[in-house]
Amino acid sequence: MIILYILLAIVVLLLMIMIHETGHYLVGKLLKFKIEEYSIGFGKPIFQKTLKSGEVFSLRWIPLGGFCAFKGEDEDEEEENNVSEEEKKQYFNSYAPWKRLLVLVSGALFNFVSGIIFTFVLLLSVGSGICQVTDIVAQNGNETKLMKGDIILEVEGDEPTFINGGIVKLMSEKDVGEDIVLKIDRNGIIMDVVVQKYQEYQKDENGEIVKDSDGNPIVAGKIVGITTEYVKYGFGDALLKCVPYTFQMAWECLVVLGELVTGEIGIDSVGGPITTVSTIATSTQANMKNLLLLFPLIAVNLAVFNLLPIPALDGARAVFVLIEWIFRKPVPRDLEGKIHTVGLFALFALVILIDLLHIFLF
Repeated sequence: MIILYILLAIVVLLLMIMIHETGHYLVGKLLKFKIEEYSIGFGKPIFQKTLKSGEVFSLRWIPLGGFCAFKGEDEDEEEENNVSEEEKKQYFNSYAPWKRLLVLVSGALFNFVSGIIFTFVLLLSVGSGICQVTDIVAQNGNETKLMKGDIILEVEGDEPTFINGGIVKLMSEKDVGEDIVLKIDRNGIIMDVVVQKYQEYQKDENGEIVKDSDGNPIVAGKIVGITTEYVKYGFGDALLKCVPYTFQMAWECLVVLGELVTGEIGIDSVGGPITTVSTIATSTQANMKNLLLLFPLIAVNLAVFNLLPIPALDGARAVFVLIEWIFRKPVPRDLEGKIHTVGLFALFALVILIDLLHIFLF
């Protein structure tokens, strides 16, 4: 059964790649760039079709990326000088800098727009992380403070979302006996209530508390004593909320990257394509609704990552175009090409290393 979830995860990853490359392709076509090949995957082609225009569409064996190849995109100055002026006009670098910038950022832009659409679907079908109380099993006084149907809007002043871990994560910062201030909506009336965690003990089939070898009760967990379900948004609310929610995801992605650079979080917090596929497969196996959360998260992460000024990524290519636009002279093409080549190999090596660490160590 896990094989089906892995295949589903690969399909999800390929969909994100396809959205990205379609952004490059459509904007390139709109601006009349000469496109040589549109490919999903790397390696040998599984399927390939050539149109009358000469454009090649292909699906390749290794589902870890894709590309939209523009004519002359990676040619150096010497190669460009060996072609006719008419042919050179079709080369990627012969187009105005603003056009090239639009083409370069369009992949990430399409990922981000798709993230907004996926977020809209998430809010409409699952919610944002705000929960409603469905049952109360508390035995420490919380049962007198909360009622079934209460909607928990905030925990200690923070709105619970899938991005910050929701009410479980926000409450985890408090220990047994500490006050937890919840802002709730009770039949349209907004109020604050103060609850506390208590210790839940393991029990046997007879309902008796299980004790360890020293005779002490075995603690099963620290709980508030409620069960909840996510609150879905209506169409209008989901439409209004989806854009800021997606931007919040993008900001959190940047925060994580910043913490990774400063060493506040470890490399085990990120992963390459194999780790991504594994995470998708595991999450969807646990609950198919998790897929609805992963769609916007992956889309937004791809958008942010591709715009980083890392050699071989769209962000770095855009930086070189900006330099040319500002100084009216390009960085030598062969130098730029070498930088992107080194960057590409370094990037591949890094993601492979991270995936291997996840497999064997983390």
